[in-house]
Amino acid sequence: MDPEVKFILLIVSFNGFKSDMNADTERVISLITQTISLVKSKMTETETETELMSLISETIVCFKEMDLESQPMPLRMLISLLSGTPFVNSSDWDWDEPVPDSMLMPLIRDTWSIKPQPELISLIQKIISLVDNSPELKLKSFINQLIFLDDNLSQRRDWNYPLKFLSLSRYIISQATSVDWNLQPKPESELISLTNQSVSVFNSMDVDSQPEPLRKLISLASSRFPSPNSRDSWKQNRDILDFFKDKKVEFTAKNVSEFLDKKIFLMIAEILSLETEPKLISLIHRIFSLVMSMNSTSKTFISLCPQVQVILKEGKFHVIEQGLWSRNQKWDDLLSDDDSTEAREVSWRKNKWDCLPFNWEKFILPKEEGTHFLCRGCYGENHEDNSKAPVEIKHPLHPKHSLQLALFNDDKTRQCYCCHELLRDDTASMFYFCSPCDFGLKFTCAKKSPVLSIDQPKWHKHTLALFPSLDPQTCSLCALKHSNLLFYICPPCYFIAHQSCFSLPHVIRISRHLHFIFFTHSFPKGDWICGICRRKINNDYGGYHCIKKGCLYAVHSKCATQPNVWDGIEREGESEEEVEELEPFVTISDGIIQHFSHEDHHLTLDENNGKDYDENKLCQACIMPIYFGNSYSCLQCDFILHEECANLSRRLHHPIHPHLLTLISDNPLRDVGSWNNSDRDYCSACPSLCIAGFFYKCSKIDCDFRLHVQCATISEPLLHPSHMHHLFLTSKPNEERNCSVCAKAPGEYTKETFNCIEEECDYALCFKCATLPQQVRYKHDKHILPLSYGKKTSSMTYWCEACEGKINPEEGFYRCDEYCCVHLHITCLLGKDLYLKPRSSWSLSCGALLILPNYLWMSRPICSSCGNRCPQRIFLFLLSGASFFCSVYCIPTTRELGFFPGLEAGELALILSSFRS
Repeated sequence: MDPEVKFILLIVSFNGFKSDMNADTERVISLITQTISLVKSKMTETETETELMSLISETIVCFKEMDLESQPMPLRMLISLLSGTPFVNSSDWDWDEPVPDSMLMPLIRDTWSIKPQPELISLIQKIISLVDNSPELKLKSFINQLIFLDDNLSQRRDWNYPLKFLSLSRYIISQATSVDWNLQPKPESELISLTNQSVSVFNSMDVDSQPEPLRKLISLASSRFPSPNSRDSWKQNRDILDFFKDKKVEFTAKNVSEFLDKKIFLMIAEILSLETEPKLISLIHRIFSLVMSMNSTSKTFISLCPQVQVILKEGKFHVIEQGLWSRNQKWDDLLSDDDSTEAREVSWRKNKWDCLPFNWEKFILPKEEGTHFLCRGCYGENHEDNSKAPVEIKHPLHPKHSLQLALFNDDKTRQCYCCHELLRDDTASMFYFCSPCDFGLKFTCAKKSPVLSIDQPKWHKHTLALFPSLDPQTCSLCALKHSNLLFYICPPCYFIAHQSCFSLPHVIRISRHLHFIFFTHSFPKGDWICGICRRKINNDYGGYHCIKKGCLYAVHSKCATQPNVWDGIEREGESEEEVEELEPFVTISDGIIQHFSHEDHHLTLDENNGKDYDENKLCQACIMPIYFGNSYSCLQCDFILHEECANLSRRLHHPIHPHLLTLISDNPLRDVGSWNNSDRDYCSACPSLCIAGFFYKCSKIDCDFRLHVQCATISEPLLHPSHMHHLFLTSKPNEERNCSVCAKAPGEYTKETFNCIEEECDYALCFKCATLPQQVRYKHDKHILPLSYGKKTSSMTYWCEACEGKINPEEGFYRCDEYCCVHLHITCLLGKDLYLKPRSSWSLSCGALLILPNYLWMSRPICSSCGNRCPQRIFLFLLSGASFFCSVYCIPTTRELGFFPGLEAGELALILSSFRS
């Protein structure tokens, strides 16, 4: 975006804050800092000298020549605050420290009112006044901002993009229609003339007689969205409701905005594809084109003209023969096929709008004057005024053949040979490639000259030379063999290293080991096994090992630096500190303790010597019944803990997360009606809710990782009754394996499973199945029931004692081994919703869900969703709707909990109402 435009937008934003003494100080400081940074970036070195640029240049000169010590105290203090330097040499200020941020707004007010006015402040006020009193400058700037709203594709993929687009469009409409352009200075500029014509056409337009897409867009862009708390107010704008009519898709807070995004831009595409172009649209295009030509950076854009598009077939590049226009037909369909077909037919029809920056994918390269762009409308055919990037290049990393500029058109991707990053990501899809050699370079890497030789004294004593070969070579540092990664060599020493491996840390702490582990270039003789993937380590190559006496822990380089085990911190030079252990309770006397979670009362040890089983007596930590064994109970209330749960560590490192976890005994509920991020309510390892009882939470403020105590305390190697071999946590990041018992994928936060490492055995067990209690009690059987598994091909047929349904032995079941013939489904005994505590509640944006025991009434309630009697030990009651639900799985994702499928009540209204801001 033009620097002058950025400057004007910052001034407009600052102008809205400067008189508000309660303004957000951090926001104001950020605006001022951005403005100063923009001015320092030589924004005044432009070809055209405008009145604004002249004033900015004059202000810069004034500041550089100013004697700071002779300036009035408020101005000196303001400069001290903004620069972060101590304010000294003043009888009115008695410490050598920066001015506190809280004084910013009073200082701005005092500096503005200084009489006589310092020259610097006078110039700044002239700049603000010029911007404030020039509707043409503001209009040009906001149109520029709209044109370049998606400076890169990642912003276009931001789910708030339609919000920003509509808000900015509405502001421009407001700005254009609120000014009497006939009163502006004469002679009027071309922009004012076109704006005046557009306003005149708009004001005289009969909106109802316009083509339907234009009418709807005007209605949407000019309306204010209804209050999120008003259900009836949705009828105020039928065009909004029409968007969602008859849609049976599951909506979430994010994809409803993606849905709006596609619908709005499909509507725009329909307008731009009308056979007879409305006069208003023609004028708007002329305004956009004019503003583009006025942009000082427009001549520095370099057009990319890819000749082919490429997909992956069996991991190799494959050229698609058809024309590049078909790339625009590929949608990541959120809706039904009909909607996608409609989009394909309408949205990319050739017209003059296709080549505006809305449709550009931009590449801003450091230390280059120009910005490269790919026009999705014409792929460079219509941009004759712009210079063109070469479609074929010779590159030192692949001297054998020329590289061809291509468009990556595949959801799957590969690594760049140079930087090892993905060739296609959320921000770019252009790359240079060689089809015969299956070689690919990111566009940004192809523009850089490779480093032919480097010194890496921490890794090797000799200078290393670039070796651009596609023959696979084994890296001396990571022991992996790749043919599509850049590496450097030392021929005399036969040292070979991937460029990316030079960033490996030397000393780290990982979640799988108590001590620091250190990088070693080779291992002593012996059979070394990686402590993470459980595979053999090649002694001749690099890896990590523990140097504590008697500790033989070792790990592959790449295994040790996985994000699920390493926190990303280099520990070289740090002293190894033990995690301070916090005792979970204080012993008052023999058998009496004061637990940190129940400090008001003492707990007494209850030794279970054959007492009767009570299924309603639950441990307050793990929310499971006291089946057997000792427990601690409170004599003054019903608080009770398993002895094992009372001894839970208050801090621990878990194998699947790199940060320290802290035991939380209380989960404060959000206020009813607050914005609900339900992801935070689920265990990160299993799909169960984590809203009651004890759980472990990551100690990092910005990390939502949490675990039930069951998931946190299970460890490897795991010997489980469902499998004959030991199971280990060997999953790679984002590796997803379906559980061999329940056939489902693991949780959303982590994809970890317990895996068998025996050859030709691909058995995997998810955390939910792995943490099921191995032994339980049943109220109608006096014996302990073990968790059992059988083969599907077994001739034995089992029937559930509770529901009388057939049992699939492969999925596991509980049975009595004492000839009682009692067999039970796991869900029939434990319930569908594990770890939900009766008489607790779950706060959602639609209201509070009460979790109630299912033995309080003469008959079980009828589920409002499935229509059956609630069979579990608990049921859920929605206060706001007076509805009953069997379990969390029965809570509907339809209009019963909100206006649209998948959204809780009020959530869509909250999203749409934010367009007003």
